[in-house]
Amino acid sequence: MRLIDVAHARSGDKGDSVNIGLIALDRSDYPLLVKEVTAERVAHHFAGVCLGEVKRYELPNLGALNFILTSALGGGGTTSLRVDAQGKAMGEALLFMEIDV
Repeated sequence: MRLIDVAHARSGDKGDSVNIGLIALDRSDYPLLVKEVTAERVAHHFAGVCLGEVKRYELPNLGALNFILTSALGGGGTTSLRVDAQGKAMGEALLFMEIDV
């Protein structure tokens, strides 16, 4: 299944880094997100886009995960020539990642 079936996402930028919040639609699916959506899998999903490190932070009280993708915006909003220089579509792109259930 794809993440879009069990979560929603918000994303934005901080310089050349993307911040993606992944939130379980149903709190009971949060353990599934913790198990399946690792920093390594997110890095693989964004291979070629994210050229730096991916860090994951767990927010169990919110039923959410937060990912920071470094070196992912071609320099950031003021210098990048990318279509999505602020990373606003990156959360939506993550929702198409497939996970095992």
